[in-house]
Amino acid sequence: MAEETTTTTKKTTKSTGSTRSTSRTKSTATAPAAEPKTEAPIVPKDIDVHDTVTVRNGFQGKLIYKSPRSGERYVWESFGDEQEMELAELKNARNSSRAFFEKNWFMFDEAWIPDYLGVARYYKYALKIEDFDKLFDKSVAELEKILATMSDGQKKSVAYRARKLIADGTLDSRKMIAALEKQLGVELVEK
Repeated sequence: MAEETTTTTKKTTKSTGSTRSTSRTKSTATAPAAEPKTEAPIVPKDIDVHDTVTVRNGFQGKLIYKSPRSGERYVWESFGDEQEMELAELKNARNSSRAFFEKNWFMFDEAWIPDYLGVARYYKYALKIEDFDKLFDKSVAELEKILATMSDGQKKSVAYRARKLIADGTLDSRKMIAALEKQLGVELVEK
């Protein structure tokens, strides 16, 4: 029989002043499968615009964003690099430099951030940073479907990465290269 311990804690949220109870169950023996976790949706009024979030570079190369509000420069040296930015600064970037979102140059690990910023439509088909190289392991048919839905910015990143993989011999399938060239509208190998 499973031994169970239940702990109840009360949390008070700053912005609303409401109190919510949470329970945690710890089992020391085998128990039935746990129910999937459902997180409460994030409500914009519960988010402080001065909170910082991690922004990753979705551009294949050095990415620079200069804040028109504060003049601060944010520099990501290479694809996948991280910078901490305030949500207020990201809102400002959305209003002044929308291309960073449209082209998926700003990437986020947390799905709520694009929703909160009102740019979720640009990330609907965006490829996550950690899944980027896995794209080249797909079948040609799968690859074509994925590329057809990508933003122009991500397509350019795919072309850049494909050129590097072709140059170092990692990507050598003629069918794959031909499909990439067709879908991306670029020449990856000189003929």
